[in-house]
Amino acid sequence: MPACRGPATVVFDPTLTEYDFGPSHPMSPIRVDLTMRLAADLGVLDALPTVAAPVADDELIGTVHEAGLIDAVRRAGADPAGFEPTHGLGSDDNPVFRDMHRAAAHVVGATVEAVRQVSSGDSLHSVSICGGLHHAMPDRASGFCIYNDVAVGIRWLLAQGVPKVAYVDVDVHHGDGVEQIFYDDPRVLTISLHETGQALFPGTGFPQDCGGPDAAGTAVNVALPPGTSDAGWLRAFHAVVPPLVREFAPDVLVSQHGCDSHRDDPLADLMLSVDGQRASYLALHDLAHEVAGGRWVATGGGGYALVDVVPRAWTHLLAVVAGQPIEPDTAVPESWRAHIRETLGRTAPSRMTDGRDPAYRDWSEGYDPATWLDRSILATREEIFPRHGLDPLP
Repeated sequence: MPACRGPATVVFDPTLTEYDFGPSHPMSPIRVDLTMRLAADLGVLDALPTVAAPVADDELIGTVHEAGLIDAVRRAGADPAGFEPTHGLGSDDNPVFRDMHRAAAHVVGATVEAVRQVSSGDSLHSVSICGGLHHAMPDRASGFCIYNDVAVGIRWLLAQGVPKVAYVDVDVHHGDGVEQIFYDDPRVLTISLHETGQALFPGTGFPQDCGGPDAAGTAVNVALPPGTSDAGWLRAFHAVVPPLVREFAPDVLVSQHGCDSHRDDPLADLMLSVDGQRASYLALHDLAHEVAGGRWVATGGGGYALVDVVPRAWTHLLAVVAGQPIEPDTAVPESWRAHIRETLGRTAPSRMTDGRDPAYRDWSEGYDPATWLDRSILATREEIFPRHGLDPLP
């Protein structure tokens, strides 16, 4: 892996954990707190300065979201008990809570600050670990996402005159909100690798969903079979992402790193390990240096195995952003494991690895039409690659 070759930052404020749907909701903010604690205990944050996270104002949020949604979020946060469900708010996925507008606006502000860090040259890489709320639509909340911080960040980049942005989403769920917001904008390439919508929320993201009439080929979807593990996932990633991003030649790479693709995640059916996820972070880091001068904004996303997976996966992400990746076999600090025992009464993992070798068979080595995985990869390549002047076949 190349050295970072420039400053890197994490945009974070402990009060970002106020984005909290309540104790019974799967997206507990404890996952963020535990990540930052683990990263600190491993010394990752020594090489990754923390930048304060501002709260986005309504004008900034309104570059993506309709006024009716912003008003509904404000009303919901002012009176949760009296709020009548609307705009996707008040559902099981998106229950309302006190001051939710400020909490959601804080996440948007954090991601836009990470984008500003990279756009201004203050940082070469920057990460908004609380960001990645990729399901929110202009007029409604969706899938645990109130406002779409990633889309606001990308729109901010475009408004600053950045010619082209590539967005790569490795969350187990289709990055539908970001895709739809830029569906007809040829300046933005969106790529989503996710468990097929035949089996998983939000039920979208198929190869034929490839962009609007003015941007055909700029929306890219790889719909993966349930049960796909490291070898298959990395085969799909490398068969699709690097060639398209290279051809698109973005000025900035933005990525979303939901780690709910892990085999232990309770809400989905892919079978990746922390080692496979780490391999994707390294690949995206290297791709940013290859095609975008190193300009890389990374965000968090989904991930609901709150102790065993999210903190380790995202600590690896932070370390890669910092340019100092952690060796997989590194011991988890006893101080962090003790914190887990004392606060949660659980036994934490002892190593930063799941003991897997994230090897894969490259697409150039041949196509197997008998496998669902290879048929899925080829469907995406056949739909998208010719639009970019690329050969879809091995």
